[in-house]
Amino acid sequence: MRNKNFWILLLLLLTGIVLGGFFGNMAAGIPWLSWLNFGQSFGLDSPLILNLGILVITFGLSIKITMASIIGVAIAIIIYRCL
Repeated sequence: MRNKNFWILLLLLLTGIVLGGFFGNMAAGIPWLSWLNFGQSFGLDSPLILNLGILVITFGLSIKITMASIIGVAIAIIIYRCL
């Protein structure tokens, strides 16, 4: 069994999520592919602001998981297993 690198898997997963989200947004205007953009968003609706007087830090996180991003992750895992 080959020693597979965790960083390669992480890079492939992030690439699958980003490309899947991109294709999902592109397919939103096409009626028979609009299901690819179906998903759920979660995270902070408004950013958390920490004011320390001389330093203001803003925290925010929002994640949208779509069908296309799930397919992208599945393809990334398949590619990783074939390496």
